[in-house]
Amino acid sequence: MKGPGLFSDIGKKAKDLLTKDYSYDQKLTVSTSSASGLGLTSAALKKGGLYSLDICSQYKYKNTLVDVKVDTDSNISTTLTITEILPSTKTIASLKLPDCNSGKIEVQYFHDHGSFASLVGLKPSPIVDLSATLGAHGIVFGAEAGFDTALGSFTKYSAGIGLTNPDYNASIILADKGDTLRASYVYHFDEKQKTSAVAEIIRKFSTKENTFTVGGLYAVDPQTTVKTRLNDSGKLAALLQHEIKPKSILTISGEFDTKALDRSPKFGLALALKP
Repeated sequence: MKGPGLFSDIGKKAKDLLTKDYSYDQKLTVSTSSASGLGLTSAALKKGGLYSLDICSQYKYKNTLVDVKVDTDSNISTTLTITEILPSTKTIASLKLPDCNSGKIEVQYFHDHGSFASLVGLKPSPIVDLSATLGAHGIVFGAEAGFDTALGSFTKYSAGIGLTNPDYNASIILADKGDTLRASYVYHFDEKQKTSAVAEIIRKFSTKENTFTVGGLYAVDPQTTVKTRLNDSGKLAALLQHEIKPKSILTISGEFDTKALDRSPKFGLALALKP
């Protein structure tokens, strides 16, 4: 991918620092791959008192990637990704059975100073999503919109600006048809971005509510990373991620409410193994 990236990349750095890998369930994932381009991934999840299992196969050949996933609810999800059908493009087609109306096709185009993406549902009156970005020298402007062809109305429209620098990432996004303002800032304390701090504020204009969240990341050593976050409602979360062997990662996360210490905290454990 070249250029300023997609609209969904604006503010993604802050979002990943505050939410990625935090989980309060128990999950075991085992992945294997072969030199021929075939990969298999099995995942077992315990959420509450319920168990689920899914198996995903992935095959890559030249510029084509095929993913097929089967879960315990008898759902079959298929994704076909092809790059460079046309120069600087990526095409993604997906379908989830038995829902035949779930089919979607997405086309992404990347330029040195901009990008464009369109997502269309494969049904008689689909919802069409469009997004575009323009930028250079670490500054990007973007917008997105969704239109329901059946109702003849917009389902969403958003606009945003992002700033990227080796030392920081900043973004401001006006989303939810202008009802939500989301601003975030990430500061990196070292060149390799092994130690970072993040702050995010969300303003909901219709309810006049503000949500403020701060967090951080610290690499204890090349194999161990610690993350934390705290929001204005008093919920404190922490995460420890350790690479027990190359590409095999153990993640332990927890959260408790500092304003209600009598409540039981949440804990999660995830183990991803790649022999």
